[in-house]
Amino acid sequence: MGKMARRCGRATSRFSEEHEISVGMTATAAFVVCLCLAFPPAAEAGLYTASDQIVLLSEQNVGSVLVNSSAAMVVEFYASWCGHCISFSPIYKKLARDIKEWKPAVNMAAIDCAADENVKICMEYKIRGYPTIKFFHANSFANSLGMPYRGFSRDVRELRHMIIDSLEYPGDPWPPACPPLEPTSEAEINNFFETNTVQHLALIFEDDKSYIGREVTLDLLQFENITVRRVLDTEEHLVSKLGVTEFPSCYLYYPNGSFERLVVKFEVRTFYVYALQRLPGVVRSGKPPPVFTELLKNRTEEPWRDFNSSRVYMADLESALHYSLRVELALQSVINGQALTALKDYISVLAKYFPGRPVVMNLLKSLNTWLQNQNKGPISYEAFRERVDNTAQVPDAALPEGVRWVGCQGSQPHFRRYPCGVWTLFHVLTVQANNIGDSDPKEVLKAMRNYIHNFFGCRYCAQHFENMAREGLDVVTSLPSAVLWLWYRHNRVNNRIAGDLSEDPFFPKIQWPSPEMCPSCHTVKDNGEHSWNEAQVIPFLGSHFSSSRILTDYLEDEDRILETQRAKHSRLLQESLGQKHVERIVREASNPITSPPPSSVQEGVEDEGPQEEEEGPQDETEAYEEDNEGGEENPAPAASDRGHQRTHRIPSIIGMRLHPRREDIVDLDSFVNQHFKAKALQLAASSLVKQRTLQTKVEQEPRPAFSLGMELDAGLGMVGLQPVDDFNELNSIHQGKGLKKRELAGQYFKREAEFDHRGLWMSVITIGFSDLDISLCVILYALSFTCLLAMCVFFRSRLRRRRFKFALP
Repeated sequence: MGKMARRCGRATSRFSEEHEISVGMTATAAFVVCLCLAFPPAAEAGLYTASDQIVLLSEQNVGSVLVNSSAAMVVEFYASWCGHCISFSPIYKKLARDIKEWKPAVNMAAIDCAADENVKICMEYKIRGYPTIKFFHANSFANSLGMPYRGFSRDVRELRHMIIDSLEYPGDPWPPACPPLEPTSEAEINNFFETNTVQHLALIFEDDKSYIGREVTLDLLQFENITVRRVLDTEEHLVSKLGVTEFPSCYLYYPNGSFERLVVKFEVRTFYVYALQRLPGVVRSGKPPPVFTELLKNRTEEPWRDFNSSRVYMADLESALHYSLRVELALQSVINGQALTALKDYISVLAKYFPGRPVVMNLLKSLNTWLQNQNKGPISYEAFRERVDNTAQVPDAALPEGVRWVGCQGSQPHFRRYPCGVWTLFHVLTVQANNIGDSDPKEVLKAMRNYIHNFFGCRYCAQHFENMAREGLDVVTSLPSAVLWLWYRHNRVNNRIAGDLSEDPFFPKIQWPSPEMCPSCHTVKDNGEHSWNEAQVIPFLGSHFSSSRILTDYLEDEDRILETQRAKHSRLLQESLGQKHVERIVREASNPITSPPPSSVQEGVEDEGPQEEEEGPQDETEAYEEDNEGGEENPAPAASDRGHQRTHRIPSIIGMRLHPRREDIVDLDSFVNQHFKAKALQLAASSLVKQRTLQTKVEQEPRPAFSLGMELDAGLGMVGLQPVDDFNELNSIHQGKGLKKRELAGQYFKREAEFDHRGLWMSVITIGFSDLDISLCVILYALSFTCLLAMCVFFRSRLRRRRFKFALP
């Protein structure tokens, strides 16, 4: 019960710090927090996670890991409530990262003895206190209890030496993958290339107490075409032959008997390993050597772009933004809750610290303003994407579409690219925040953490980043420390994924910056261990990611970006308006009596926006006024328009001039006629009309003299219109062939209807009458017929009654 209380106390305290819960939480809330955090899922239980490169033992895998294993195992038995275990866990994690390359020969594991399911296992291995570290040699038996490390140090270097001593313990089985660690002799070196085909033999000269030779040998265990041997200073003849005067020192020995010294800044393990890994032909096992000719091809559709590896490119930053905002966020159709808050923080940080070009910064600021005003629940990604694409037409604002990787190129399409761009983007943001100053040190890091947690596509990667943020973000207390935190975590990730399938062989994962790039960033402690000189790392990062040193090579021109954006918006607008007009015309055709008055039709035409002038003197308003004579008084037409106006006048019957129609009655003929012209002018001006030839031969076909082929082309407006200078010319063609406007309307709304010759006569009869006039005539005719029929029936019944009376006697 006490153990549970202690775990609950730690869990509640951790939850309060991470989620800013007040001290006065209720007892029920505290108990729920205790259950959720003190006893989390097994994958997250204890002091270690899978991202620590430590095997987590359990009842299910302890047998397969410790028994008959091909590698030696170093196991920590701990209790998650033990204070000493908690303080020792960072050292054990650091040791796991330090000897990661030893894994084929030595691996590390841990088990939480405080978990109920593991108590029996810890009892079987005779664990009496915590933490306990035991070494299990390769091919251990099932009843092996392991060799305990008594009085082990809290120094990683000493723990590393203890593991090497355990490997060399007399009588224990040797791991099959482990190379020989004992000193070599001159005779063996002389005959080495007769039995080996490697390209390089590295000889490390040292004294008997030094561990550098054995450490470097294990560090290069996973690399091919190189072999490391240690030579003691007692090999006087070989030392004299090569002229060795310093211990330790490293020499390269070649098959022809020649040799040369390996030049490094410090004669220590880390510098030896870094230099030897970069020798020609040295590659990680299982990976082909990088070939520059293949790299030039890049095996992608994009050409290879030469770049300077010591500089940052704006093209990579803009490509990362494009993929983040247009691709990765698109996976969430609706964004709300914590995800929406994370998105707001992310865009806010970008708008404040991203060192982009003016057009990109204008877009980010506009997007941030719009996003911060979204306080009423969730937003759809479609609405967010419209703002990213600047459909609101904010002046001089755009984000280039597509990716154009430069410094983040990979030798294969699946290498580097977006992950590299994201890391570069976050480094730039932290450095910019540090250079500007006067802000929350954790502002950028929190925005990064929440974005990765909610949106980053690689969920396994997101979980690893969350683990790092959870355990160490509280150490950030200043802006420089935020820059260092991100740099240090990036190197941890490089260490973890070095050698994975995701590693580009031409760009191996290293601890960055390299000694060549920043010699002053590397230093050595008194005990010979490598150390980072943080006083030099901070100015290096500030200079490397500074906005003044970002290269603008391979960027698309800003004017071209804006022109492409305007063309895209114009095309989308035409598609949208064309589709809306088609739907509206079809809807109005289904109920012509309730069609809108001329004023609304006129407004619908004008709302389409300004149109480019086409051949013909009339605009859309004049066309509509000519189709509706007797309405509002029109100004006198120009001389060039009179011919068109005469051909478009409403005809008269037997010399009788027709009465002008009211404004509240819509003539379907003129309504359709006007829409035909408006649509023809609009589509011709926008170059979206495909020219087709009108079929005008009545004698050869049973179809009408004029056929207007109406089609829907990709959601746009009408296609199939023959280009004419003026819509009145088109109407005169109809009249000259005997086809009136009512047939034209019927053909528009009923494209597939067969032409009936009786329509010619009906069109003549109905010239000058509206649909309402015809409807009234039909109704009066029906009423008259009904009255006449009733009178006929009445008088016939009266006549029958009189005949019946006359027939009575």
